[in-house]
Amino acid sequence: MTKLDETLTMLKDLTDAKGIPGNEKEPREVMKQYITPFADEVESDGLGSLIAKKTGAENGPKIMISGHLDEVGFMITQIDDKGFLRFQTVGGWWSQVMLAQRVTIVTSKGDITGVIGSKPPHILSAEARKKPIDIKDMFIDIGASNREEALEWGVRPGDMAVPYFEFTVMNNEKMLLAKAWDNRIGCAIAIDVLRNLQGEDHQNIVYGVGTVQEEVGLRGAKTAANKIQPDIAIAVDVGIAGDTPGITEKEAQSKMGEGPQIILYDASMVSHKGLRELITDVADELNIPYQFDAIPGGGTDAGSIHLAAEGAPSIAMTIATRYIHSHAGILHRDDFENAVKLITEVIKRLDRETVDKITYE
Repeated sequence: MTKLDETLTMLKDLTDAKGIPGNEKEPREVMKQYITPFADEVESDGLGSLIAKKTGAENGPKIMISGHLDEVGFMITQIDDKGFLRFQTVGGWWSQVMLAQRVTIVTSKGDITGVIGSKPPHILSAEARKKPIDIKDMFIDIGASNREEALEWGVRPGDMAVPYFEFTVMNNEKMLLAKAWDNRIGCAIAIDVLRNLQGEDHQNIVYGVGTVQEEVGLRGAKTAANKIQPDIAIAVDVGIAGDTPGITEKEAQSKMGEGPQIILYDASMVSHKGLRELITDVADELNIPYQFDAIPGGGTDAGSIHLAAEGAPSIAMTIATRYIHSHAGILHRDDFENAVKLITEVIKRLDRETVDKITYE
């Protein structure tokens, strides 16, 4: 196994943490541990988003760099007589990536291993076998003999179940395989931007934020942004990698390793023209690679942040990632590092005058 350096250790700790929407305590504690050394103060909003503040200039513009703490997962809703668990998906899942996958149920008595099951194909009609199994017909098997045994083990309705997957550095060591890249990579970028600003001169108040409940409607971003009332916001998330078999350039043109994606448009927001041009100008000046993308069917925390209080110029910057909303995603370390570098350099060029100028472009 590859020896993990400091960055890979942080990425492993963040992705290993278990936290579905409404249950973000574990990833919040990990992010807090990593970001606190680089912040002047760390607090939370009433919904549980983590807000780390680093002041460059006392009355400078407020710059919010936001990743979300939550990952897609499941909530236990019922325990049947035989000890099988019924569940609700929390966040978007495609039924075809769920069956026979291992999950961890987090209970008051500790973690329990389960596997997602359904009726076996051998007893289905030929017609039924051709169709994907509906999520409502799936269950989680924890090896319990009956409901009483499951309860005895600590399982309760409302407990979360998360994908089980081991953080892995692939043969190409730039390729990183893990659960929950959506969106612990955004949290890692927020941490490393604050790390990069150590000892650097800049004229802003920077907020590194880990929001809650993004996957169920950008909820934590709303409360965190209302608390901060930023002047500029960059939401960092994952995007679609268009470099796997069967995808046309028309469908998705981004490739892993070719730089962070600058989102032009998504269902939650039209990216701010002035901020977008500042970011691409800085990237061009410093030869930092980037790609453009538009996602007509999705949204990021920027969708909530840009509407907070009186509104703020906002943009989403994403990392091209394969197999998001499944047990295992792949992203490229260079894209992560270039996103950190680009955001850091943009912040160093921001001040009150620049923010006022781009706000009204």
